[in-house]
Amino acid sequence: MTGPLTRPWAVVTGAARGMGAAVAARLAGDGFDLLLLDRPDADLSGAVGYPRGTGEDLDRTAGQCRAAGAAVLVVPADVRDEAAVAAAVARVPAGRLRAAVAVAGIMGVDKPAWEFTHDELALDLDTNFHGVANLARAAVPRLLAAPAGTGRFVAVVSIAGEIGLPRLAAYVASKHAALGYVRSLAADLGPYGVTANAILPGSTRTALLERSAQVYGLADIEQFGAGQRLGRLIEPTDIAAAASWLCGPDSSAVTGTDFRVDGGFVG
Repeated sequence: MTGPLTRPWAVVTGAARGMGAAVAARLAGDGFDLLLLDRPDADLSGAVGYPRGTGEDLDRTAGQCRAAGAAVLVVPADVRDEAAVAAAVARVPAGRLRAAVAVAGIMGVDKPAWEFTHDELALDLDTNFHGVANLARAAVPRLLAAPAGTGRFVAVVSIAGEIGLPRLAAYVASKHAALGYVRSLAADLGPYGVTANAILPGSTRTALLERSAQVYGLADIEQFGAGQRLGRLIEPTDIAAAASWLCGPDSSAVTGTDFRVDGGFVG
C-alpha cells in the first residue's frame, strides 16, 4: 500500500496541454504524485508560428491531477534551460522519483532541407533533443536511487524520429536525435535496472498538428487521418495510455524500444 508519504512521483515536461497534460492526468490516476514542467507564453511563441500553452492551461492540468488525488508541484521551467530543469527535479521528495516523461516539443520553421540555417535547426534541436537530455541529466540520478527495477524514463518523440518528412528537416532531425539518445540511454541504464523507452506518436490531435496542416496546405487536421491505417487521428489519451504502461510495473522487461502509437502510419 502507498500513502501520502510513500506515493511514487513522476515528472512530466510539456504538461500545459495536449499530450503532456493527458500523460500527467493519466499518471495521477495511476497513483503518482506529479512535478509538472512547462513554460507557457515563452519566447518561442513567435518563432514556432502557433500559439503556445498558457499559464491557465498548466493550472488546469494541475487541477485535474489534484482531483485524481495527486500531490502536484507546478514549475514554469523551460526544458532548454538545464539549470531550471535540474532545480525543478530537485524539488521532488528524496527517494520518491520513479518516472520521468519528456513530452515538451516544438515545430519551428518549414522550408526545403538545404535552406535551413544553423539557428533554425538549433531551434528545434534545443527543445526536442536537448530538452530530453536535460531531463535525463536531472532525473536519472534519482531514478538510479529507486528500488531495483522501478525507475522509468520515457520520451514522447514522434513517428518523425524514424522517417523523413518534406519541409520539416529541423523537426525530423531533432526527433531522430532524441530517439537515438533514448536508445543509448537504455543501453547505459540496463545494468542498473532502469528502463528508457520512446513513444512515437503518429498524427495526434494537438496544436502542433494544426501547424503541420499549415505546412502542407490542409484545411482540416482530420485529413491526416487518411495517412494512418485506422483512418483516424491519434488522441492525446492514446499516448497517455502508452506512457502509463511504460511507467508501470508490467513494462519492466521493456527498454530501448520505440513504442509506435501511430494508428498504422503510412504517410
